[in-house]
Amino acid sequence: MFSGLVSGGSHISELKINQHTIKMTVTTSASFLKDIQTGDSIAINGCCLTVEAFTPTTFTVTMMPQTFKKTSFKNAQVGDAVNVERAMLASGRFEGHIVTGHIDDTISLVSRQANENALELILAIPKHLTNQIVSQGSVALNGVSLTVMWAKDNQFAVGLIPHTQAETNLASLQVGDEVNLETDILAKYVASNLKGGPK
Repeated sequence: MFSGLVSGGSHISELKINQHTIKMTVTTSASFLKDIQTGDSIAINGCCLTVEAFTPTTFTVTMMPQTFKKTSFKNAQVGDAVNVERAMLASGRFEGHIVTGHIDDTISLVSRQANENALELILAIPKHLTNQIVSQGSVALNGVSLTVMWAKDNQFAVGLIPHTQAETNLASLQVGDEVNLETDILAKYVASNLKGGPK
């Protein structure tokens, strides 16, 4: 489980795509990987993955076909900046919101605009997720916990404060770029109950 409070300054340093599987190595800071162990969970752009190997400043993961199909990693390239987050400690402070690391879909940036010191992003809502995104609710974009400013007409908006712009890869998004979306886990359960459970 994660909180959506990511660390910046990481990038893809090695990438091997074989049909619908991916092996990826990420370079990050030694402080981020302190006490890392094989088998630990790390979220990369919001996707929970398992550490298979590591060095003092790198870690390697493998993605199965389901992850390939549901995330933006199928378009990844060496050098891409990524947001990373270690799994939460039970003894730690809980901030952000509950993020599982299970991506619901990829969505596209519709527009971006500066509003004083904030950067506002407007993104498309997939039809099957329209009942899981609401104004003042929470979403995770590339693993970043954000508050929905408004949601209407199959679109929603979020705002990035200067810290988020500097510490994540969201500020570099251009119109048409895809991001990984995870809706609020509470919204999933409410939506499922309203339609009568799993189908």
